[in-house]
Amino acid sequence: MTEAFPSLPDSSTRTGVPPTTGLLLTGGGARAAYQVGVLEAIAHLRRSCGRGHEPNPFPILTGTSAGALNACALACGADHFDLTVRRMAHLWSHLHAENVYRADALSMLRSGARWLSLLSLGWALTRWRTLRPRSLLDNAPLASLLQTDLVPLERLPEVIAGGHLRALAVTASSYTSGEHVTFYETQAELQPWVRSQRRAIGGHITHAHLLASSAIPFIFPATALEIGNHTEYFGDGSMRQTAPLAPAIHLGADRVLVIGAGRMQGAQESPPRSATASYPTLAQIAGHTLSNIFLDALALDVERARRINGTLALIPPDVRARSNLRPLELLVIAPSQRLDGIAARHVADLPRSMRSLLGALGVTTDANDVRGAGLASYLLFEPGYIRELMALGRRDTLAQREEVMRFFQWDQPAPAAAERRVAAACA
Repeated sequence: MTEAFPSLPDSSTRTGVPPTTGLLLTGGGARAAYQVGVLEAIAHLRRSCGRGHEPNPFPILTGTSAGALNACALACGADHFDLTVRRMAHLWSHLHAENVYRADALSMLRSGARWLSLLSLGWALTRWRTLRPRSLLDNAPLASLLQTDLVPLERLPEVIAGGHLRALAVTASSYTSGEHVTFYETQAELQPWVRSQRRAIGGHITHAHLLASSAIPFIFPATALEIGNHTEYFGDGSMRQTAPLAPAIHLGADRVLVIGAGRMQGAQESPPRSATASYPTLAQIAGHTLSNIFLDALALDVERARRINGTLALIPPDVRARSNLRPLELLVIAPSQRLDGIAARHVADLPRSMRSLLGALGVTTDANDVRGAGLASYLLFEPGYIRELMALGRRDTLAQREEVMRFFQWDQPAPAAAERRVAAACA
């Protein structure tokens, strides 16, 4: 779905300068594999339109949670967009749970089983400090993955200095202050912005920022970050995120491509209602909570941007030209299928110890049982599930081919044979 008002061109268009494009990648754990499929299809369409030689199509990159990892991976390879997307696709499609969190039986006993024991035996046991696990899972393998394969942040200053990237931003939520914080690194000096319960901090982005942004509450441990002269503990950036589009706008984007991690167009992630409902399991409650954290704010912010665009369309062009007001062109690509339904078919792919842990919460390996699959959909870092999400991302993007090319102002790919080759490559 796009938001554009040709009668109200933005300031960039009036001066003959192409609009600046931002990319917003949302959170969602393993669901972020869908984003990589979308990027693959965009890279294919870009080449089919003869634009493969052009610079990075996203000079402004913003991300939250697992989307922050993908945004940073793109940023570090912004000087070779197509190659970077291929590398991301290869790495994601070969991921396993143990590459992201410790999934062996001993680690499950040290973290997950102990956490569940506290739930079953009572919180009085917490008087023993040794029984106070920090999270359900240990994401130490993810820290290693980021540094060795996915996000070579040492390249970022070079890429920015070379003009391949204007700005990168990742968001995290402070357990210490209660604020939602956007960390950004830019080509030019930018005054940090401050709003109610959220603010921005400029500087170098590190792997610690990414671990903080992607620390799903309860599931992964909080990360300590130095803020000024003190330390704060941060968790997933999707928490308390009231304006997901704001960082891209503050960083100067005139149009934003948003890639979601759940259905947004009037469809809910929860299973269809049935005549007889049973009491929800802990997995159902956890999945519902995570959907609220990861999905709801984005849908509301997109709806708000549409209303603002509609209001601006009512203002006479000459009046609008004398103000700083401008419409924001949006293209939203989100899953056309319920991802918890896909996850239900792949729960059995998880390591046995992880299946046991999730089973205690109400997640089953029955491919038709989607009640607890919502929780599993965020943790299913296994090739079968990931590749299915990537394939869905490619299909959904090609289904919006005309909108994508109109958004980027690309010419229609000419010969039908070329289109067939693109479709075959993305199948």
